[in-house]
Amino acid sequence: MQGEPLQHQAPAMSLLTPVLVAVVCILIVWIYKAADGRLERKKEEAPTPPWVDEDLGDTTAPHNVEEDADEWPEEEEESVELIPYRHTRYPEEEMATRSREFYELLRQRRSVRCISEEQVPMEVIENAIKAAVGTAPSGAHTEPWTFVVVKDRVVKHKVREIIEEEEKINYMKRMGRRWVTDVKKLRTNWVKEYLDTAPVLILIFKQVHGFAANGRRKVHYYNEISVSIACGMLLSALQNAGLVTVTTTPLNCGPRLRVLLGRPTNEKLLVLLPVGYPSQEAMVPNLRRKALDQIMVTV
Repeated sequence: MQGEPLQHQAPAMSLLTPVLVAVVCILIVWIYKAADGRLERKKEEAPTPPWVDEDLGDTTAPHNVEEDADEWPEEEEESVELIPYRHTRYPEEEMATRSREFYELLRQRRSVRCISEEQVPMEVIENAIKAAVGTAPSGAHTEPWTFVVVKDRVVKHKVREIIEEEEKINYMKRMGRRWVTDVKKLRTNWVKEYLDTAPVLILIFKQVHGFAANGRRKVHYYNEISVSIACGMLLSALQNAGLVTVTTTPLNCGPRLRVLLGRPTNEKLLVLLPVGYPSQEAMVPNLRRKALDQIMVTV
């Protein structure tokens, strides 16, 4: 008689086991989905680092370029004529003097945000750009750059409106507290008055690819590095001419500025330089540079 209850309990237990398994499975799935949802929310809420921009980044290193037979034209290699290299060699004393003078010239270069409305000779701007892009090296000599010079007051103001709108979002949301804190000492924010006052804006676009004679894409190797080198040379040329600028990288503004200036989609904005004379009230931070032994290593 005592065994009867056990016999009656056995069917009940056999029915209960699949139910428990089902409940456990549902709980596992729910926990997994909840955790996955929290992770996705964290990703969405995480501020975008200031260096992340779809217009920035170079994926044209040789190991990243896949030459598809349907994509790349099959052309014979262009023959480039070789000519004698003419070199001017200076006595060592003169070399040292020239190097010191050039250093002293560039040592005076500062990022100036207070720029006068006084007009500058266009010949000077043209010569500075020729000194940069007309002489800078580039990957496979593709010259992957476009320098857009903006002088029109209306267009300059539209550039300012686009940049300030995006920069306010950058400072408030995208860049994060650390970035905002780090640049606070430089007394900079999303208000860019110099985009209106500077007589010239130079917007430098990198061409992520070019076009062959038959209209197909032509790879531009190391396009960002090449354009960056040209930008450095342009800064030196502007300093040499007695003009000032501030190097700006308008985060998340590239697509809208590209449309405003009528540039094709293969061009991505890399740097914007407002160029002119410093205003009389121009002030700059009293910064200190690293000593030579902190930036140079001789092996």
